[in-house]
Amino acid sequence: MKTTFKILSLLLITVFMATSCSKDDDPADNDLFIGKYEGTISFKDTNDKDKDVSSTEGSVTVTKVGDNYSFNFSNGIPTIKDISMKKGDNNTIMFSDNGIGTITVTASKLSIAFTRDGQAWLADCKR
Repeated sequence: MKTTFKILSLLLITVFMATSCSKDDDPADNDLFIGKYEGTISFKDTNDKDKDVSSTEGSVTVTKVGDNYSFNFSNGIPTIKDISMKKGDNNTIMFSDNGIGTITVTASKLSIAFTRDGQAWLADCKR
């Protein structure tokens, strides 16, 4: 009986792990994407060239409040705030508020190419 219970427990844990780490996860559905990603980041501001940050090593910390996400950059790069996550292909966020671009996020990778109000953020990061 103990052996059967152990085998069933291991089977359930395996099934749970396989379904919780699915490639079909979407940022709109869960908090899997919250955390720190590290890699190459940059920033351009057409209104104030002094704020520009050339491509450099840094990090982006993803946070969530309600249904809105924020992307907090290191190296003095401004935060991208209040991004509403809508379901999209391959975890890509679609924008509607004065912004254009994409943010593709998985449990292990974050790619940002986003422009809003004369400012442009780029990131190619991994966890």
